[in-house]
Amino acid sequence: YEVDNDDPRPKSYVLCMYPYPSGPAHMGHVRNYTFGDLLVRYRTMQGQAVLSPIGFDSFGLPAENAAIKTGEHPRPFTDAKIEELTSSLQRLGAVYDWRRVVKSHDPSYIHWTQWIFLRFLEAGLAYRRNAPVNWCPGCQTVLANEQVLADGTCERSGDLVERRDLEQWFFRITEYAQQLLDDLQGLDWPERVKTMQRNWIGRSEGAEFDLVLADGEGTPRADGLALRVFTTRPDTSFGMTYAVMAPEHPLVPEVTSDAQRAEVEAFVAKVRQASELERVSSEGGLDKRGVFTGSTVINPFNGKAVPLYLADYVLMGYGTGAIMAVPAEDQRDWDFAQAYDLPIVRTVQPPEGWEGEAYTGDGPTINSEWLDGLGKAEAIAKAIDWLEVEGHGEGTVNYRLRDWLLSRQRFWGCPIPIVYCPEHGAVPVPDDQLPVLAPDDVEFRPTGESPLRFHEGFLATTCPVCGGPATRETDTMDTFVDSSWYF
Repeated sequence: YEVDNDDPRPKSYVLCMYPYPSGPAHMGHVRNYTFGDLLVRYRTMQGQAVLSPIGFDSFGLPAENAAIKTGEHPRPFTDAKIEELTSSLQRLGAVYDWRRVVKSHDPSYIHWTQWIFLRFLEAGLAYRRNAPVNWCPGCQTVLANEQVLADGTCERSGDLVERRDLEQWFFRITEYAQQLLDDLQGLDWPERVKTMQRNWIGRSEGAEFDLVLADGEGTPRADGLALRVFTTRPDTSFGMTYAVMAPEHPLVPEVTSDAQRAEVEAFVAKVRQASELERVSSEGGLDKRGVFTGSTVINPFNGKAVPLYLADYVLMGYGTGAIMAVPAEDQRDWDFAQAYDLPIVRTVQPPEGWEGEAYTGDGPTINSEWLDGLGKAEAIAKAIDWLEVEGHGEGTVNYRLRDWLLSRQRFWGCPIPIVYCPEHGAVPVPDDQLPVLAPDDVEFRPTGESPLRFHEGFLATTCPVCGGPATRETDTMDTFVDSSWYF
């Protein structure tokens, strides 16, 4: 089934997500690719010239894990699986233009994946930083948040995912958070799917403001150091009875008193063993999941000092990594306050007969001085205005969406086209030197490090800027990078 670019008929384009060549075809393949096949045949019968390409998303863990077991290079494994899938699809009679096959592990495809990465780098949309990551001990690699199941395990191996700090490459997808959210409106998708996407992007409006740090007695620090917090409910600020930092917050060592240091360090070490999903999905019973830092912070709304805690339900990747805690209006804060015997002050009047715990609904503002009597929206606006006028903070928008972590400590993936020079740091490989290809003579060891790290022939290179000795980046790209542009 073939069509040419200059075919005079009205043009149409149908592309089904390309298969992973990790095993033989099964009924899932038959089901998925039958839908596309039907659409191609229908449009062809309508007199359209339908472009129906096929390809294989051929990098990834299955081939590398097979290589670790057998000691063989993953390419023969992958090529054999592609032959199997090709035969199966052809025997099914699937209508594809087999002249237009692409494979993400082909050098010609790698070239353009790396070219795209370099354009992102030029635009400031690719960057490298030290970051806590999801680490699968079974797969011995970093996982994206999407690859960690709700129970904190790896979607492929089933192992419990750990947290580690590693230097990683990211795509700055958060630059497009609002555009992604807005463009959902124009997609002809089921509403439940669009709702899932909106929740994943997670837009929240609120305020960021500073809490001046103080010692355990409430005396402000001489250096004026402050902790910035984010909240969607600045109208409830008079009900703040404590504040919370994420255990990964960079200010933790600075705010921890000598008396509390051992306890804080033990708590931080324990939290590092839990995945983010485990931390945020816990329901109630937050006893033994926080620790007092020995410091306090000053609430700018009323000048009161409140204790500063670390707690595992606050994540560094959302907002500022620190929150004001208002237990009367947030259930997690309520649970924590009950566990640690902290005060609870209501700032929103619950309806008559309310017998619950934290009240998160609307109602008149109470116990809040100059906000008393206002409704929720008006109180939020007035609180933000006050923060901005007084110079304590400002209104802001936050998103749940995180930047795309694309580094993988694996061999069977697209190499990241970066070299490291002692003089010039991270330097992009010039376009005329693409593609950067991995060598064939590598040793596969389940060490958690890419085999490329031990291959001197690959590792040693020269700096494109000064010509001096340099080393190549040994991480490879997430396979979702390959499958993000083949359409």
